[in-house]
Amino acid sequence: MAQGTVQVTHTGTSRWRRRTGEYASLAAALEAAADGDVLTVAPGTYRENLVVQRAVTLRGPEGAQGSVRIAPVDGVPLTVRASAVVQDLHVEGQDAAAPAVLVEEGTPELLNLRVVARSASGIEVRGSARPTVRRCTVDNPAGIGIAVLDGGGGVFEECEVVSAGQAGVAVRSGAHPRLERCRIHHAAGSGLTATGDGSALEAVGCEVYEVRGSGVQITGRATAHLTDCDVHRTTADGVTLDTDAVLTLADCRIHDIPENAVDLRSRSVLTLTRTSVRQFGRNGLSVWDPGTRVDANQCEIFDSTGDYPAVWVSDGATAVLDSCRVHDVPDALFVLDRGSRADVVDSDLSQVRNTAVSVSDGATAQLDDCRIRDAATGAWFRDHGSGGTLNNCTLDGNRTGVIVTKGADPTIERCTVDSPTEAGVYVSAGGRGSFLNCRVTGSAGYGFHVIDGCRTTLRKCRTERCARGGYEFADGGPDAAHDSGPLVEDCTSDESGGLTPPASAEPAVQRVGRSPGLLGSIPGQRSTEQEPLIAGAGPQDPARTSKAVLGELDALVGLDSVKREVRALTDMIEVGRRRREAGLKAASVKRHLVFTGSPGTGKTTVARLYGEILASLGVLDKGHLVEVSRVDLVGEHIGSTAIRTQEAFQRAHGGVLFIDEAYALSPEDAGRDFGKEAIDTLVKLMEDQRDSVVVIVAGYTAEMERFLSVNPGVASRFSRTITFGDYGPEELLRIVEQQADEHEYRLAPGAAEALRQYFTAIPKGPAFGNGRTARQTFEAMVERHASRVAQLADPSTDELTLLYAEDLPELP
Repeated sequence: MAQGTVQVTHTGTSRWRRRTGEYASLAAALEAAADGDVLTVAPGTYRENLVVQRAVTLRGPEGAQGSVRIAPVDGVPLTVRASAVVQDLHVEGQDAAAPAVLVEEGTPELLNLRVVARSASGIEVRGSARPTVRRCTVDNPAGIGIAVLDGGGGVFEECEVVSAGQAGVAVRSGAHPRLERCRIHHAAGSGLTATGDGSALEAVGCEVYEVRGSGVQITGRATAHLTDCDVHRTTADGVTLDTDAVLTLADCRIHDIPENAVDLRSRSVLTLTRTSVRQFGRNGLSVWDPGTRVDANQCEIFDSTGDYPAVWVSDGATAVLDSCRVHDVPDALFVLDRGSRADVVDSDLSQVRNTAVSVSDGATAQLDDCRIRDAATGAWFRDHGSGGTLNNCTLDGNRTGVIVTKGADPTIERCTVDSPTEAGVYVSAGGRGSFLNCRVTGSAGYGFHVIDGCRTTLRKCRTERCARGGYEFADGGPDAAHDSGPLVEDCTSDESGGLTPPASAEPAVQRVGRSPGLLGSIPGQRSTEQEPLIAGAGPQDPARTSKAVLGELDALVGLDSVKREVRALTDMIEVGRRRREAGLKAASVKRHLVFTGSPGTGKTTVARLYGEILASLGVLDKGHLVEVSRVDLVGEHIGSTAIRTQEAFQRAHGGVLFIDEAYALSPEDAGRDFGKEAIDTLVKLMEDQRDSVVVIVAGYTAEMERFLSVNPGVASRFSRTITFGDYGPEELLRIVEQQADEHEYRLAPGAAEALRQYFTAIPKGPAFGNGRTARQTFEAMVERHASRVAQLADPSTDELTLLYAEDLPELP
């Protein structure tokens, strides 16, 4: 057969009608062929637009796959309108407004086609066509890989879309194809997409990867069913559902996704069975909007690469997890907003860096027969209207088992909290909650820790082996209602000590309010002996006068400008007090301060003395110092920062809260950083408790200027900035001399001058510690002195006390 010719074998019911002919063009051969004829195309390039309208077989020569190129200048290279067989052809399309292969009617078979095009679509199926497409390859970087439209259908088996300028496979307008063992990759749009009423996509054993968009996108009331499929290495979400979409995933694997592994919204419904979701950058399951629902059964969600909850349910959506595992994630399940709900049954949540279950903004979570292990917080019900039930769950090895705050009111029944490192149950800030038949064992802190007079109900609970005590009900404060505090009924503990249980004539239910301390033995607990009431605090050392404290301040080396500032502020406070006593108006003095300067310049020491001065003047009740930094105030997840900051403020009640390196609360690349929440909380607390806590923020000068500009309310809360200048060589020498005198050492002749020169020459970089450097230098001299004197058999007093120039360490 000559190159560029078509051999047609004509067949019929009679062997006398069987004949063979050769034609110079494909069009002529197709015109001459009848149903059942076989057209074998010789190798070559054909610039024809083929239209197959009869049930013929059109194929390239055996053993020379790809040698026949159908490559017209424009238009559709190959159109099929009959139940034909087309195989072993190489089709090239160049028309951006037309498909390369168009199937419009019949049930044709397309086998071993290679479609290389810059067309609107590589293969397009329309209308009543139901083709079977096997082992075909589509390379179309300008448009859609495979498009099935307008009610079309068919089966695609072992096909591959190697590139697409838009979607890899697009299903629209009521089409319903089935894909089996196909590969779709390097698409510039979604890998698989289905949209529109009546549109349906079924995929079995397929792989979607290297997609610059979503792996699978189902929208606009379309449906899809994926079985045993892999979706991975996308640039957007792995799977996206929107606007009444319905998707079923069975035995699928979704992984290596930089955004949400699965995101569904607007009344979409997703069912997952035995599907794994891993290595995702945002949420594993992200569920939004009323009517949107996800049902997951025997699924695994794990190995997050980002800082977001694995399952996110918000804006009235619903999620159901049955027999699932969620592990190695920052947070496991977040349920937010009124109307949102999560139901979790017989599931494991483990290896959670922050919170396993978080319920907020009026949402509800129901957990039955679940296991929560190795999380910072097992379950946190955060605010008013938020609640639900934990029923027959175990919480093992978490930092805190259950937290209830800000009016949340969950029901916790028949749950066990084992080996928490901080507390089994923690209730604060107006939280409520009912704990029925619950048990806390092996806590490194308290079993049940209820503060702020929270009206929590405890019935038939028990604690065992809790290091700090089984039950702690802290004071609700002077403004607490008379009947505030937890309601306790028939609870027991193996701890001894604490409050005396009521006499047997007392009722078994007691409202515990404003308790002075640990409640180890509680109403209803059996006790073998009567424990005494907790004794009041013993007498304290009398407070020093302001004059005595100012004397200690004056004795500090250097800091002349600091001493003047503190004395001026103290004088203002003292005179204001005297004017009020005389019945005169006194100027309002803002006592909060900003300390700026390098480390080791005495900021903490001055803050401690300042608190003592204010206590001596009657401005503060205690004057004690509570020193914190970013790590003490900023939590790892939403809501924890405010609680940590409130707790630090509470510890500083009546004294000074000293925040070192405060600028770290507002890093320049803050992003989702929770430091701003700490600042906002501080600003509010400084206003609400302005008479009970003095706040001092400290840090490097330039960084503190930036910190003060972050929140408009921050700078207005501080009365003045006090700058701590660096110590000079003389002042550092005086600090060493003070250290030596305190520890009964003396500087030998020449040692003072050597120290002066040492402090002049020492590098003054960012790590230079000023006073800390002086103390470290003294300690180094003492160590070198000891190494030298230890070699002497019978050292004299001078040898035991004198520090020489050679005892100085080498310059860093």
